[in-house]
Amino acid sequence: MMACEQLHEIEESKTEGEAEDSSSSACAVMDPEFLMKHPLQHKWALWFFKNDRTKDWTSNLKLITSFDTVEDFWGLFNHVQPASKLPSGCDYSLFKDGIEPKWEDEQNKRGGRWLINLDKKERHSCLDDFWLETLLCLIGEAFESHSDQICGAVVNIRNKGDKLGLWTHDATKNAATLDIGKKLKERLNIPNKLPIGYQAHTDTMSKSGSTTKNRFTV
Repeated sequence: MMACEQLHEIEESKTEGEAEDSSSSACAVMDPEFLMKHPLQHKWALWFFKNDRTKDWTSNLKLITSFDTVEDFWGLFNHVQPASKLPSGCDYSLFKDGIEPKWEDEQNKRGGRWLINLDKKERHSCLDDFWLETLLCLIGEAFESHSDQICGAVVNIRNKGDKLGLWTHDATKNAATLDIGKKLKERLNIPNKLPIGYQAHTDTMSKSGSTTKNRFTV
């Protein structure tokens, strides 16, 4: 199990190692540390959604790639467009490999999401930081004993305001759900006075109004 802080350290050491290597002679032997990749506990898949109204929802959802090492995560993250630069109507999703980012997936349908709503001005001030920290929480197993409840995370770019959701497997696991929400809020440094809510997917699918009632708030 790898702490999220270590992921930052590995990225920094990898960058330093690349710089040192570029200045070495061609025949120099590289330190084995820089040849090794650091495996993650789970394999993850990054998805992209673009709202093309000429296609159905499923056709608009595309799998970008999957990865299972720290180095491959950073290689991917550093080469995709930041969430804040995506056009309105687009999503990024990072889910455990084998789970599709939709309510109907067998691993998602009984679960829900911790939802963070951001207004338009926050897109350029904190959205990218929130998204990156959420991803590091996922791949770094920051939720510890509750990691089996984690399915993935989604960031939605919308004109009226962006959303970031952390999806869990079972909305009836009350204690685990609350612990996950508290940890997420702590890692994102969201002030205590600003609550975030948890919504079950079944409630979202059956809602009669424009909003879904929160089952929990932290």
